[in-house]
Amino acid sequence: MMDGYDFPKVTELAIPFFVAAILIELWLVRTGRARGDFETRDTLTSLLMGTGNVVAGILLGFVAYQALTWLWQFRLFDLGLSWWVFLAAFLIDDLRYYWYHRIAHRVRWVWAEHVNHHSSQHYNLSTALRQSWTGTFTGMFVLQAPIVLLGFHPAVIAFVFGFNLVWQFWIHTEAIGRLPAWFEAVFNTPSHHRVHHATNPRYLDANYAGTLIVWDRLFGTFVPELDDDRPRYGIVKNLGTFNPVKVAFHEWIGMLRDATAPGLTTRQRLGYLFAPPGWSHDGSRETSQSLKADYVMRNPGEAGKPGLPGRGGTSGEGAVEAAE
Repeated sequence: MMDGYDFPKVTELAIPFFVAAILIELWLVRTGRARGDFETRDTLTSLLMGTGNVVAGILLGFVAYQALTWLWQFRLFDLGLSWWVFLAAFLIDDLRYYWYHRIAHRVRWVWAEHVNHHSSQHYNLSTALRQSWTGTFTGMFVLQAPIVLLGFHPAVIAFVFGFNLVWQFWIHTEAIGRLPAWFEAVFNTPSHHRVHHATNPRYLDANYAGTLIVWDRLFGTFVPELDDDRPRYGIVKNLGTFNPVKVAFHEWIGMLRDATAPGLTTRQRLGYLFAPPGWSHDGSRETSQSLKADYVMRNPGEAGKPGLPGRGGTSGEGAVEAAE
């Protein structure tokens, strides 16, 4: 609600489309008309995770919205409701989503809520519904604070983000191959997002985009899908459960257990909370960067290719990990 304006909830209006699309994809896959894979228990887990996400939004969604609404009083401008305001809000919030998503893969505190979306070893439209129950606890809604201060009302931001979420639904499929080159150059597509969900070393920590893949191209995190290295889905250490409660909370439990283990320094405890997933104080675990380096050591001909470090060293985020 914004001064009498009540914007529709885009994702709720799209629910019939989501259900129909999943059923169509299931039929196409089961009849051999399209590539893909469904597993009944896995799909049910994804649907239950999606239901839990809706419930969590009803119970806790007001926290972020009320905080941003309070912040609205300190805005620098009031940009109103012109058409260009909605377009600008969509583009700026899409950039905000890119950085949230990148942080979610590089900071364990945020990965703890995001990991459940990657926990399925299958990749189909139901996977898009495998969403977090604990996003509010990470505090990442603060990334929207600058947008509010610039003069975009929280209601506008929430409205345009709904379109972003709808876009991200249809790209969770193997039934659609590569699209025309111009489209793949600008937008996030099933091909690009398959890379993001893959555990192949070259594909780790890549393609964070929501709607526009141009952010990944601009910030150096774009990796193309290769026909000779088909994506393998899931997480590096896959879960052996379909229990949605365990899926939702397993990383929070593991993270807090690590951070409260006896004999650690304060720096090490903070490392278990805020360092990249896989970080350990004694170097006994694998991070995405060490997995990439190991892969290059075994396959030296791949060194320096998209998503992989050059031979004999690390670069970018990997250098930060090596220094910790």
